[in-house]
Amino acid sequence: MKVVVFRNRVREGLMEEYGERAGQIYELALKMPGLVSTKDFVAEDGERLTIIEFRSTEELEAWRVHTEHRAAQNEGRERFYDEYSLQVCDLVRESRWKRPGYEPGEK
Repeated sequence: MKVVVFRNRVREGLMEEYGERAGQIYELALKMPGLVSTKDFVAEDGERLTIIEFRSTEELEAWRVHTEHRAAQNEGRERFYDEYSLQVCDLVRESRWKRPGYEPGEK
């Protein structure tokens, strides 16, 4: 499993436009073979964090070089981001637990 940690800060005044473009890329990513999950978070200071999981190096590489994704990467650097960092990690260990009967979204 490959885990991608993508941290970024969007330029002031561009969040709405960025959100639209990010939504388009998210929909594209959902169609990629090997995508396991993706989750976004926003910190109080405005830093954004996305954690993405792919089953294999090859499937992640296919996403990395996808034509539309490449265009979005360039657009991000040229227009949307003040800064970003990207880390690609190998999953070394995983542990999961779920309370019996628990279903996500319950209160």
